[in-house]
Amino acid sequence: MAAQEQHIHVTRTARYYQLGELSGATRRVWFVVHGYGQLAAYFIRHFAHLAAADPELVVIAPEALSRFYLQGTSGRVGATWMTKDDRLTEIADYVAYLNQLAAQLLPQASAGVEITVLGFSQGAATVSRWLAQAVFRPSHLVLWAGGFPPDMELPTATQLLRQVPVTLVCGTDDEFVTEASLHQQQHFLEHLGATPRLVRFPGGHVLHAPTLAQLACLPA
Repeated sequence: MAAQEQHIHVTRTARYYQLGELSGATRRVWFVVHGYGQLAAYFIRHFAHLAAADPELVVIAPEALSRFYLQGTSGRVGATWMTKDDRLTEIADYVAYLNQLAAQLLPQASAGVEITVLGFSQGAATVSRWLAQAVFRPSHLVLWAGGFPPDMELPTATQLLRQVPVTLVCGTDDEFVTEASLHQQQHFLEHLGATPRLVRFPGGHVLHAPTLAQLACLPA
């Protein structure tokens, strides 16, 4: 007799990091979502200069639910939003987690708060899937060194992308994103109804402080 796969909903604890204090004076919130093998505690440090320069900004970095050793069975730890195994369940879990986090935090900010959502590498697909089912509509979506997932339902993707300004960011020497794949992503987004801005910087598969500062000043 073959074993049957089953699922059960459980309660678990998720971790996130925050720069700044949410209050009625908060005018801008950035949700920043890390890539494969990263941890939110280190990822959020890249945004510290933005929060320090803008007292009305709060940066929130959720951490993926699955952690693992990056090499062997000890040492440095990273996290991943999903793998190919039981992927639909993992997607549903992280969408529910991110929605719960936003629903808990956003009411603490001002009523007209502007929300930027930035996904880096694996986090780009993560935030795209999340926003298709999010409890809010962001002012700006930033896909950094990553792309919008092609397997999303086209009507859902089109509705999202026609309502939210999108910026693609990629280093000129990114070892994981080719020029061809970057332009293919740009054309894919345009096909879905978006008008993505393309921002380049000299560097590889990393966050770039001057470019982050530029994005913080871009009109939504």
